[in-house]
Amino acid sequence: MGRYASLVGKRVEAHYRAGDIHLAAVGTLVTDTGKAIFIEERFSQGGKNKTMRVEIPYEYIVRLAEAHEAAPVPAPAPSQKKRR
Repeated sequence: MGRYASLVGKRVEAHYRAGDIHLAAVGTLVTDTGKAIFIEERFSQGGKNKTMRVEIPYEYIVRLAEAHEAAPVPAPAPSQKKRR
């Protein structure tokens, strides 16, 4: 059983290092292998559904915490121009 097994299936925010750079990833923790975690995010781009999956080895993890669901940002209202 992995170190982060209790977070599998939950939305998480991971901070990790890649060399001298610190990066962040937000998504659903889909698996914990005991040596690495996999975070997945699904989104639409150009009318197509896409999935991005990131593998982060344990030794690169700086911090991993459950992320609170942000309120969805409403789409801007269409501008209503008066026609003359």
